Amino acid sequence: MSWHTLTPEQTLALIDSHEPGLSSTEAQRRLGRFGLNRLERVEPVRGWKILFDQFRSVVVLLLFGAVLVALALGDGLEAIAIGVVLFINTSIGFGVEFRARRAMDALLRYEVPFAKVVRDGQAQSVPSDLLVPGDIVLLEEGDAVPADARLIEATGLRTVEAPLTGESVPVDKDPSPLPDPETVLAERTSMLYTGTEVVAGRARAVVVHTGEETELGRIGTLIAGVEPGRTPLEVRLDALGRRLVWLALGVAAVVTGLGVVRGAPLGLMIETGLALAIAAVPEGLPAVATIALAVGLRRMARRHALVRRLVAVEALGGTTVVCTDKTGTLTAGRMTAVEIAVGGRAFVVTGEGYGVTGSFLERRAGAPAADVGDRAVQPSEAPSLVRLLEACALTSRASLTPEGDLPVGDPTDAALAVVAMKGGLDPDGLRTRFPTVDEIPFSSHRRSSASIHDVEGRRVRYVKGDPGVVLDQSAAWMSEAGERPLTPDDRKRLARQNEEMAARGLRVIAVAGGSDDAPDRLTMLGLVGILDPPAEGVEETLEVLRRAGIRTVMVTGDQQATAEAIARRLGSVREGDTTLDGRDLARLSDADLTARVDGVGVMSRVSPEDKVRIVSALQHRGQIVAMIGDGVNDAAALKKADIGVAMGVRGTDVAKQTAAMVLTDDRFQTIGVAVEEGRVIYDNIRKFVYYLFSCNVAEVLVLLGASVAGMPVPLLPLQILWLNLVTDTFPALALALEPAEPGIMERTPRRPDETILSRRFARSVGFFALLITLSTLAAYGWGLRSGGPERAITIAFMTLAIAQLFHLGNARSRGPVLHPSRAFANRWALAAVPLVIGLQLLAVYWQPLARVLRTEPLDPWDWVVVASFSVVPAVVGQVLNVVRGRRRPSSDGP
Repeated sequence: MSWHTLTPEQTLALIDSHEPGLSSTEAQRRLGRFGLNRLERVEPVRGWKILFDQFRSVVVLLLFGAVLVALALGDGLEAIAIGVVLFINTSIGFGVEFRARRAMDALLRYEVPFAKVVRDGQAQSVPSDLLVPGDIVLLEEGDAVPADARLIEATGLRTVEAPLTGESVPVDKDPSPLPDPETVLAERTSMLYTGTEVVAGRARAVVVHTGEETELGRIGTLIAGVEPGRTPLEVRLDALGRRLVWLALGVAAVVTGLGVVRGAPLGLMIETGLALAIAAVPEGLPAVATIALAVGLRRMARRHALVRRLVAVEALGGTTVVCTDKTGTLTAGRMTAVEIAVGGRAFVVTGEGYGVTGSFLERRAGAPAADVGDRAVQPSEAPSLVRLLEACALTSRASLTPEGDLPVGDPTDAALAVVAMKGGLDPDGLRTRFPTVDEIPFSSHRRSSASIHDVEGRRVRYVKGDPGVVLDQSAAWMSEAGERPLTPDDRKRLARQNEEMAARGLRVIAVAGGSDDAPDRLTMLGLVGILDPPAEGVEETLEVLRRAGIRTVMVTGDQQATAEAIARRLGSVREGDTTLDGRDLARLSDADLTARVDGVGVMSRVSPEDKVRIVSALQHRGQIVAMIGDGVNDAAALKKADIGVAMGVRGTDVAKQTAAMVLTDDRFQTIGVAVEEGRVIYDNIRKFVYYLFSCNVAEVLVLLGASVAGMPVPLLPLQILWLNLVTDTFPALALALEPAEPGIMERTPRRPDETILSRRFARSVGFFALLITLSTLAAYGWGLRSGGPERAITIAFMTLAIAQLFHLGNARSRGPVLHPSRAFANRWALAAVPLVIGLQLLAVYWQPLARVLRTEPLDPWDWVVVASFSVVPAVVGQVLNVVRGRRRPSSDGP
């Protein structure tokens, strides 16, 4: 039903209500029919669901299958070892996500405890959840709207709808019906909506929707219907897992088949096949990946980004498009007077938000708008400026403390009070000195408001409002020399100034004053340009994102002119970018929107459904989308995006509950920090995947090569598990803690369709795996010729372990790591070297462990052989890096 198109009388008749309100009996009957005026609570994520999610990875399922195979073959130690890895991985993932998600669970704050309602012909206060359609509600300044309602009557009514629509400027409300049934929500001036707040005036309205039927409830339904996609890292790790499954099965089948053809015992070949399957799977990968993400989560938390899902830690690093709300995200969310035109002069006002420190910089005559002024002026030097600031203070009804606390009252009034305080005035003192004797509230018909003050026995009227209206009521203008008649040329000049300021996206307020006896012969005191200014650090962060190859798209419920002006001021739009508003989007099919979306830089007057469509269109274009917002209207898009980012301080609970990441400091700069951290994490994931795969492929090739050459099995299953779970895992963990590569934020984003195992990556893995294999088999062959099989197996075991350890340097960077500044950049990598060597010595010389691994002590000459062959891959790798030179790090491999 298009309630905004009906008259108040039609609305009352249609909903079967009347001015004296419902009777208590009828209200109770309707409560049974429509239910409580309450939004469905968001249930906290169950612990079992978080636990179950830890087993969704293909790699984890592969390890789980390995446990079952080992148990079926009676290899209890192998099953226990792999089971321990699964337990560690699951415990870490569950613990981190459980704490993060519990930290974000909260109840919705948009349910008003009590509402003033007319029932049985009397005004009374009732719990808001007992409101029903047809109830008559009474509202005044400071009240929260308890249900969706159609205005019946209103006096100077203005509401803030930013949490619902994204528009930062208070909306003027009027009971008059609107002609267009398709009017966007932000322009339905005859309607009030749950979750919004009255900042001026008073009203009587009839409730038309409650609970889940309200606009706020409809957004909740939209959120519930959005299925969040999997993060890029989840997709890539699962693709990697599927390859591992086929690799493990293929290698095991080939070797087992070769052995059987050669007449080897079937049981022995099955055991060998199991060993190869174990060798092909990097059992430590899930645990290392989980720990790497957990470390990244902690690092982000220290930098004010709280991540609710581990895999989302990395997602921002792959982002190609950032869709961001305007109000409270790109802008400060605090209306501020930034320009003043007075007495034939123009001033730029510095200082943002509700802080009362600032200055007035005079702009030279004829200077461009970008000129912020070259001379600071004290208000006392400009009498016309003082008169204007006094009028601003007297016409403002907002109260504000000198410490800059949030104001009580209309945000526009707050901006006027603040600019007066920046000029050294005391609004409260002025109102005491010149008390208000009468007021005419703002209305959409008058487009202005007035306050009449007792000024030394005279009734002086001060008017503020639409420049055209105020100009029509003026007969003079205030110059530095005093009042002057307002000539036609003066009127054109002031009208031109108003147009120029409005074109810069400013909300222009004209202020005039004069005798209350001549309300149509006032003196125009000046124009004040008000703006919700860019938040601190936003411009710098947008430049960082631009250098990183990430496009920023403004998606806002605010007006098109305001959105475009802010985008131009911030430089967030590219040359050639276009703008779409809600009406344009309504005319575009999903296919047409997908075709056009890459060329759009600003989208205004968008609804919550539009935001979901925009994110979906970008995703269909192959983009990885981050959505940033803080309002209820952003929640569904936050859930739909590859990673949703909500503001933690001023963000609504609904937005924070649906986002994957919350910025606890509300600073847009934290986005740049999070992108950098995400890129570091992905780089490090690739590094330890590269390292583990090089090691595991080498183990497979050692076993495969020995089998093809007719040599005895050079490694035993438990030795392979020892390498995979112990000696390989610590260097891999060290790689997860590598610092950022130089120039990491100068790269373009990686391709969304890029896999972890790219061709270049695979070639490098194969090359070093072959080097490690040849070194190990050479040492093994020497051991077979100079001693028994068990001693040769120990030599192969030690050579392979130490060669893999020294390969750590090749995995850390594509450049050489021999320079001290690079070598000592990661102390964990340095610590991993003596740790792994110590563990390998224990595996040989500590008898309980040596008996399990079936190793035997080596003599000094054996150690010379082990050391000589194990350094070969590291030396070759560093020589190649030096020859290749210090190239810029690539995201396509270590």
